[in-house]
Amino acid sequence: MGTLVTLHLPPDSPVAHLPWIITIGALNDDEEWEPLVCGPYERPHALALAQAVVADEELMAVVEPLLPLADAEAIRKEVALAKTGQPDDLEAESFGDEEPRHTTPGRPPSEAEVREGFARIAAQLSGG
Repeated sequence: MGTLVTLHLPPDSPVAHLPWIITIGALNDDEEWEPLVCGPYERPHALALAQAVVADEELMAVVEPLLPLADAEAIRKEVALAKTGQPDDLEAESFGDEEPRHTTPGRPPSEAEVREGFARIAAQLSGG
């Protein structure tokens, strides 16, 4: 069984409504291959797809929000924030002594459901 890593979000987090990406990579350092990044997806779809992929294989899936930054200055600000090392309002899943949080993503969405999600994301990003 593989591993799914994602952010723990408060129930009312606006981040949940952003597009999300999945990065699939090797679970062990022994394997050398480039991770696969796919998406964007709606968060429930990303979680369910990632869980389905890692369920029976020794893979790691990281599900995280995609920041749709519209210009270079916005990207620079996010880079500067990342460099400060300041925690933001989100809590990442912990690998320490805490009990891991378990996510039940549900069944993987059908291709039609994912495509409908793509359309909703495109409308959201284009302001439509």
